[in-house]
Amino acid sequence: MGKPELIAAAAEAADLSLAQAKKAVDAVFDSIASALKKGEKVQLVGFGSFEVRKRKARKAINPRTREVINVAATKAPAFKAGAHLKAVVAGKK
Repeated sequence: MGKPELIAAAAEAADLSLAQAKKAVDAVFDSIASALKKGEKVQLVGFGSFEVRKRKARKAINPRTREVINVAATKAPAFKAGAHLKAVVAGKK
């Protein structure tokens, strides 16, 4: 399912127009991204949590040239599924 399908499903489930559903979905995504940018954790009980994880600087090898490359430290978003979501996916609910 892509973003357009998600918007259509939200519109149908909440009895909204596609334009209203698009605004709602975009607002949720923007809010999550904004919170993560500030370093905050976003917890959606039963669904899961989004957080920023720090990756340390490291050395890697370019497989094509076998050259050692320095990879800078970075931050990356991460998602951890909640218990309810895991149960739904596993077919237990």
